[in-house]
Amino acid sequence: MAESLHIVCPHCHTTNRVRADDLAKAPACGQCHQPLFTGHPVELDEAAFDKHVARSHIPLLVDFWAPWCGPCRMMAPAFEQAAAQLEPHVRVVKVNTDEGQSLGARMNIRSIPTLALFANGKEVARQAGAMGAADIVRWARSHAR
Repeated sequence: MAESLHIVCPHCHTTNRVRADDLAKAPACGQCHQPLFTGHPVELDEAAFDKHVARSHIPLLVDFWAPWCGPCRMMAPAFEQAAAQLEPHVRVVKVNTDEGQSLGARMNIRSIPTLALFANGKEVARQAGAMGAADIVRWARSHAR
C-alpha cells in the first residue's frame, strides 16, 4: 500500500491526504477542488505559513522577500522557474516580510531575499541572497529530506 501524505491546499489551506504515488497525477483539493500543485510559488500570510509548515508532509521552500527589494525582484523569475521544477515534491512559497513583519521577526530574517527550507515542521536549511533557478533547485534538492 502506498504511503499517504498530508498536503495543504495552496488555495483554501485545507489539509488533504494524498497517496505518494499520486503526487505527480495532478491531485485536487477535496474541499475547494483546485489543483494542489500549480507549478507557481504560493503567496502565504503568517497563519497560512504556520499551517503549511506544521501540516504538510512535503518540504516547504520559502522565499522571504519584499516588493521594494531589488535583488528580490531580480530573483522572482528564477524562483518561479524553480517552482515548476520542484513541485510536487517540494511546496514553493513566498512570504512578503513587509506584510508579515511579525513572521519575519519570529523567523529571524535579517536580510532579503532569504530562502528557508522546512521539513517535518522544522527549518532544515537557510540561504541569504539572490540565486538563479538552477542554483535554487540544486540547493533545495540537496537539503530536502
